[in-house]
Amino acid sequence: MQKQVQISFHGLDHSDAMESNIRERVAKLDKMFDRITSCRVVVEAEHHSHSHLNPTHKPYLVSVKLHVPGDELVVKNDKKNINDHDDVNTAVRDVFSVMERRLKDYVRRRWHDARHARVVEEIS
Repeated sequence: MQKQVQISFHGLDHSDAMESNIRERVAKLDKMFDRITSCRVVVEAEHHSHSHLNPTHKPYLVSVKLHVPGDELVVKNDKKNINDHDDVNTAVRDVFSVMERRLKDYVRRRWHDARHARVVEEIS
């Protein structure tokens, strides 16, 4: 990665273990595509509980933003399904899983476009 990873926690205390988990997941993305120029991860605890049964219940919102050549890839967990993310580790895992798929699609498109451009150049 060409720049530093930015990790922010909102509505919950900073966790060295969580930061380490996120950095490992970002490193995995970097192995998939080493031209990522920046990465920003935000982990946020919802302030308003959606559960009347458990007022201490705090679902987690996680977003990951990658800047890659010519594009920006953004993944956030869906607020409609926020109750699926009662555990911060689960929320992080799910968002990074989607980001891996998006990054693979980006790399595949980039490779296809470059290959297509070479074929067109050879024909001309």
